[in-house]
Amino acid sequence: MRLIFACDKVHTLKFKPEMVGRLSKVDTCLGRLLRSHIWCVSYPNIWVSIPYGEVNGVFSLAAADLTRFLFAMGVLLAAANLLGYVAERLTIPRVIGEVAGGLILGPTVFGTVFPQGFHWLYLGFSSESSLFGLIYQLGIIFLLYTAGLKFQSRFERSDIKTGIAIIVGSTVIPFIVGWLSTYVFNPAQFLGPDHSVLALKIIVAISIAVTSIPVISKIFQDLGIMHTRFAKVIVAIAGVHDLILWVALAVASGIVASHGAQTISVWAVSKSLVITFAFLFVCIAIVPWGLRRITSKRANFLFRASFLGYFLVILFALADIAGYLQVDVMYGALLAGVATKFSLPKPIFEKLENGINGIAYAFFIPLYFAIVGLQLNLASNFSVGFFVLYLIFATIVQSVVVYFTCRLIKTDKQTSLNFAAAMNARGGPGIVLSSVAYSLGIINQDFFAILVMLALVTSWFAGSWLRYVIRKGKPLMPGDENLVIQKPQEEVRFDLAPNVE
Repeated sequence: MRLIFACDKVHTLKFKPEMVGRLSKVDTCLGRLLRSHIWCVSYPNIWVSIPYGEVNGVFSLAAADLTRFLFAMGVLLAAANLLGYVAERLTIPRVIGEVAGGLILGPTVFGTVFPQGFHWLYLGFSSESSLFGLIYQLGIIFLLYTAGLKFQSRFERSDIKTGIAIIVGSTVIPFIVGWLSTYVFNPAQFLGPDHSVLALKIIVAISIAVTSIPVISKIFQDLGIMHTRFAKVIVAIAGVHDLILWVALAVASGIVASHGAQTISVWAVSKSLVITFAFLFVCIAIVPWGLRRITSKRANFLFRASFLGYFLVILFALADIAGYLQVDVMYGALLAGVATKFSLPKPIFEKLENGINGIAYAFFIPLYFAIVGLQLNLASNFSVGFFVLYLIFATIVQSVVVYFTCRLIKTDKQTSLNFAAAMNARGGPGIVLSSVAYSLGIINQDFFAILVMLALVTSWFAGSWLRYVIRKGKPLMPGDENLVIQKPQEEVRFDLAPNVE
């Protein structure tokens, strides 16, 4: 028996067999993403949305659609990796090249010059956007999981004072300044479909204070300074710093999920804070303890069957629990990485990190950044004037606060400038912040584009400054005077000639 109908809104609906209507757009609960041209199969108590076409199987995809999707994905992945490689050769953070791949293939360039070609390639059939949406979400999950794996829980004794001072200064003050800035400009112009002004203010505050662990780590690796005292301190600071700010994002997510556009009560905010901090405590204090005991058991057949698959199950489980608690799936992915690192001895952790990085950075993360570029339309949905002002404001606030915090604890001027430049890189977390806020309906496409460009440009600033310091032979901080560059050999060369010993 096949029942076909269409509806304007699908949330909690029941239909009788004889009900047949017209096709329209469906506002899905997950991320409020608009999908069009949907056939629905319904029974009295359940409904299932199925891509436009014959209902031969819920999990099937027509051969022609699969072929087109694989072609579109292959083109996008090639563009992301190629332009990421070019960016690195030009001493620009790789993430900028990967987003540029999506910008070129998206509505900004390809869609403007050849709109029919863009529609055929990326909007050719009804479920194509959903397939790219799945890869997009998995890319965010893997990016935050790898960020969690880079989390540093310990400072050297001599760096504790510096670390604590910068964490407090670069988190609290920029967050407060960012919050107060929403009273200077009109935030209503950037509100998303949920019309939550409180959630928007939280996003603005986070965007001023956020720092990138993955991008700044990659900059350090590209410069060959990952082994330095300066790099270790920055990575440790950025980890704790962003963990605190992601609590704020999880609260914003909980507010939107619970109340949408309604007036926010103190009870709603308090409840979201309690749940978020409780989840944070469990993931950092209890989950690692449990994982150490469960993973070491010989009866753990899942671990023995697939080492990498076991930790992927843990990743998806914690992300799923976070989603059910309305904390935010992405926050669960970040904490899954932190919990995993706390639970593993170094040899096993390094093996896991290599395996995850091989999957994430070869496929999911480049595609995620490319799809971010694919969503941007800088030709029509981008205010250059406001972006320039916001960029200057965000850079000055974060850099000045970090610089004077360092000077307050008697750090020399050169080291203070280096810390200020490094902490201003927003990179991946800045882009994830914009993606999550956009998918939740907190911000509109204009502010989404501004936050993405802010993350890219500030990352470029940070890399350029540190490269200049190294080229001039200046120390990054005391203890790094006799710096030896140690660049990893990442480029693989294909040589047909056999090696002769």
